[in-house]
Amino acid sequence: MRGAALRPIAIAAGGTGGHLFPAEALAAELAARGQRIVLFTDARSAAFDSPAFANAERFVLKGEGLAGRSVLRALRGALALSAGTLTARRLLKRLDAAAVVGFGGYPSIPPALAALSLGARRPALILHEQNAVLGRANRALAGRADLLALSYPETARVPAAARTRHVGNPVRPALAALVGEPYPSTEGALRLLVTGGSLGARIFGEIVPPAVAALPEALRARLVVTQQCRVEDLERVRAAYAAANIPAELSPFFTDIARRLSGAHLVVARAGASTVAELACAGRPSILIPLPGAIDDHQAANARALAAAGAARVLPQAEASPARLSALLAEWLGSGERLAEAARHAASLARPQAARELADAVMDAAARTATHQESR
Repeated sequence: MRGAALRPIAIAAGGTGGHLFPAEALAAELAARGQRIVLFTDARSAAFDSPAFANAERFVLKGEGLAGRSVLRALRGALALSAGTLTARRLLKRLDAAAVVGFGGYPSIPPALAALSLGARRPALILHEQNAVLGRANRALAGRADLLALSYPETARVPAAARTRHVGNPVRPALAALVGEPYPSTEGALRLLVTGGSLGARIFGEIVPPAVAALPEALRARLVVTQQCRVEDLERVRAAYAAANIPAELSPFFTDIARRLSGAHLVVARAGASTVAELACAGRPSILIPLPGAIDDHQAANARALAAAGAARVLPQAEASPARLSALLAEWLGSGERLAEAARHAASLARPQAARELADAVMDAAARTATHQESR
């Protein structure tokens, strides 16, 4: 990439793991190619601990979301985004970045707008959409970006003017490495993994323990539960499992999620983009309870993609009672053949090469932009 090879790649991501985890996977791939990485993020994610960003310069920008806010808070958010854009413009100009890669959400907006404002020496702008519905930040920017990289080939609400490329959703190396691992035998213990997104899900602490306790004795006696719980729910949930005599390991967050997925027979989870991509790489069947009220209901769209392939069952939160969940658990856990078949369907959706394909797309876009600039 003439002229651009030594220029850094700026990654813009913040907020939740759904944006940060694919950004981390891309950073690891680019770093392996000898690229210099800088991270633009927000205050919520400033302390995000990742080996992929260990040697990267980090810049925390001002910014707030605008959707669903009062007029006063929306105005405050707009002012913060404007301040963040000015800061990002100054930084990108000094860094002479080859590309800006935005992963959606408001933390990606200031660097993207800054990139577009730099004129003749501007970096290439690449957007990545993790969900099956194009997010609002990416929707606003897609028509002006050099490339919109998609996780789903049939992503909804993509503007007609957008230049798109289907790459999949990058997962961290430890999770990509799960592809091809055999599904564990269902002859002995049955391992249920319950995760609720990066912040946990209160409803899982409320409905999963009684749903498990209501299972037939033959299944309950074989069950081992690993569950992510909010800190404030830990003691209550632990007591519920103890009362039902069910072995359970609880934690607010599991740093070794790849190992947990590898050993699981069935997963109960939200349907965030990273969760869905990780389930596919691990090849694990799931019961998905999409986050209600998510902007554009993108989690429900993600869940439907897995369900359509026969890899998951979708349980809307409005219908998620202990009795309904218990019936689904009994249906799945009661048939090793059904679990194994769903696992194969999940594995068929895996795109472990997504980080590599996105990195290729980023480098291609940066090279095209640099060549165009040199030809002027």
